[in-house]
Amino acid sequence: MKRTQGWLVAVPAVAAAAGLLFAASAFTADGTDLRSTTTDLRTLVADRADEVEDLRAELRELQDEKAELDEEIQDAEVEEARTQVAQLERPAGMLPVSGPGLVVTLDDAPPERLDDPGVDVNLLVVHQQDIQAFVNALWAAGANAISLQGQRLISTTGIKCVGNTVVLEGVPYSPPYRIEAVGDIEAMRAGLEESRSVQVYTDYVEAYGLGLDVDESTQLDIPGYEVTPRLQWAEPIE
Repeated sequence: MKRTQGWLVAVPAVAAAAGLLFAASAFTADGTDLRSTTTDLRTLVADRADEVEDLRAELRELQDEKAELDEEIQDAEVEEARTQVAQLERPAGMLPVSGPGLVVTLDDAPPERLDDPGVDVNLLVVHQQDIQAFVNALWAAGANAISLQGQRLISTTGIKCVGNTVVLEGVPYSPPYRIEAVGDIEAMRAGLEESRSVQVYTDYVEAYGLGLDVDESTQLDIPGYEVTPRLQWAEPIE
């Protein structure tokens, strides 16, 4: 009788313990086979590797797109710069200009004037400021292009007087000095007549025999500026 009662107590206890174990296993496995943990880990690693490879492929695509966009932007910037250069070439004097205009020729006084007593020889030769006076007057009168001794003059051109010669872009020239200007002939003639500096030269023409000829031309061909412009000092305009 006592054995029967013991089994009656033990069996339910064992069943309850087994039920707890089954429940714990089911909760831990969450519907999966606990014995396949190694296989699932390998699968997880493989899945992660595939995801990483997909992300790398997407990154490469984005990098390729970026490189294409950079190239397009660079090409656009280069093209814009080329357009700006092309627009500035003519006003900057880089392109040849043809048309009607004036030819001004300046020359030293005849050699026999050197025999005049008490005359300063510096008054008998053409100086840099004389050439500059005519060039400035022509610019002010609206000349489209100007050349001196066949060389194109631009805003940065320097005319220097060295002895009895004039140096232009490092090249020395002797008189007579030929200035060609393409533009409105009447406007340029009026500009020369109104220039005080030009009038000073004409006074010396009368007093000392300096050479001066102003001729009209229906067709002048002025070349483009052939030297690369160089600015030694420049400040932005506010």
